[in-house]
Parts: sequence; structure tokens; C-alpha cells
Amino acid sequence: MRITLIALCAAVLAFSGCSTVTKPNANKVTSEPVISPALQQEAKGLKRKIAIARFSNETKHGSSFLLDESNDRVGKQAMDILSARLTETGKFIMLERADLEKVTKEAGLSGLESSIVGADYLIVGSVSEFGRNSTSEVGIFSRNKKQVAKATVNVRLINVKTGQIVFSEEGSGESNSEANSVFGVGERAGYNSSLDDQALSAAISKVTSNLVENLLDIPWRSYIVDETDGTYIVAGGTEQGIEVGDEFSVFAPGKRVKNPQTGLDIELPGKIIGSLQVVAMAGSGQNEISICTLSDGTLSASELGILYVQEKGDK
Repeated sequence: MRITLIALCAAVLAFSGCSTVTKPNANKVTSEPVISPALQQEAKGLKRKIAIARFSNETKHGSSFLLDESNDRVGKQAMDILSARLTETGKFIMLERADLEKVTKEAGLSGLESSIVGADYLIVGSVSEFGRNSTSEVGIFSRNKKQVAKATVNVRLINVKTGQIVFSEEGSGESNSEANSVFGVGERAGYNSSLDDQALSAAISKVTSNLVENLLDIPWRSYIVDETDGTYIVAGGTEQGIEVGDEFSVFAPGKRVKNPQTGLDIELPGKIIGSLQVVAMAGSGQNEISICTLSDGTLSASELGILYVQEKGDK
């Protein structure tokens, strides 16, 4: 009897040495998203106004128990993650759209008049894949269970002025956990709900860098509000990244023609007719303005309403 017990213990040790006992470990997407150079540099750039119009769940989960009272829990989660990623860059003015009604109502309760600002670009997105797969391997003395969650998101960037889609991107993310046990010793893997969240977050991270680069490639534009005694007022201020001493090119808009191939209106390149330099700032929040003087060229007072300004070097 003693010999049999010793032999059994030796067998346990032998088999244990051939198998690893681990705790469940969650791993994000195997190929980490490349960080955009635009996110790494500290160079100052004027901020575009961005709003996420909607982020819907177009997967089978869209008709499942994952829905909340507003019928889209996963879509809202994706919108919140993307909004957080873009806000963290500090390069955009993010405008609320999903819960705009609540914001307006709260302003009314405080006796404030809500003044909604229009965005330069809208982001529209959807979750096109969202699911998980579980596999198990059972040996004579060991058990291994692996859970893998996958998510795919699609986003489109739309120019509000023209309604044209200027950029689209798809990104996929994956997260997994694995647990092993030998002779019942070790961790048993239960249902890990956090894997779904991690996969969705990884998928959105993969599209964020390209989205940011495309937004920053689009020229920032503003307009001349008024002119008094040689002083020009330009819409936008500190919050949009403008500083005293900045210089802007003043453009007369190009002629608008219809493209017979696509049916879309095309604005031909504008012509630079002058330069403005920022000498002071005023206002706050949504009513920021930059006070400028004319450093080059001649501007007609009767044409101020159609002129626009851009960063020097942008066309």
C-alpha cells in the first residue's frame, strides 16, 4: 500500500512537471496599434470642432440581451471610448451629441441659455463584429480553457459643409484569457465579461491614430466677423489653439463649379489676398475672438462676409 502511494505521488509530480498551472490572464490585441506621429509631436495646431453623430451596434448582439432601454449598450460604449481617445489628444474641440438633450435640459434648470455650436466634421461609426469563442483541452490529468473575444469597428469622417465622406477606416481588436489546472490544482476559468470590453477598446484604439492624422491634415478655417478702424475680429481664440503673434492668410473663396462626373459642387482653390496678425484675445468659451491687424494686402469692407482665414502655409 505504501509503495502504491509513493508511486502515485511520483506520477503526480511527473505529470505536473509537464504542465503549467496558471491563473487566468487577459491579453489585449496581439498586434498593438501603431501610435500616430501626430499624437507624439508637441507642435501647436489649431483645433477642429468634432462631434460623434452616432455609433451603432450592427452585430447580432444588436437584437440580444445586451441592449439597454435605448436599445444600444455596445454602441454607446464604443462612442464613449472613441470620444475619450480623441479628447485625450488635446487636439480637438469635442462637441456633445449623444446626450445633447440632457445637456440642454440641465442648462435650463440652471437658468442658462444653451447655445449649440456646429461641428466642422462628424464621425459616424458602427460595431460590425462583436463576439467570443471558447476552447477547452482536456487531458488525463490536466484541463486547459481559453476564451477569446473579438471586435471590429468601422468609422466614417464626414465634412459637415459638403456632406462628403473624406475618410473611412476599419479596425479589429482581440482579447483573451487562459487557465490551466492539473489534478484539479490551479485556476478554473469562469466567464470573463471584461474580455468583451477590452476587445472593443483595442479595436477603437487601432482606428484612432489614422482618424486623428486625417483630421489634422484637413486645413483649419475661420472667418472675419467684423472690422473697425483697421482692427479685424476673427472667430476663435485660445481654446482653438490661437496665440498672440500668430499669423493667418486671408483668402477670397474660389469659384464653385459642378463636377459633371460626380455631380458634386467643387470649390476651386481660393486666392490669398492678405495676411492678419493676432495682437490680442477676447471672449470666452463659445464666444472667443482674436483681435488682428492687417500685416499685408488690402481687404475690402464689402467682401468681409465671404472671406476666410487659414493657418499660413495651408491651402
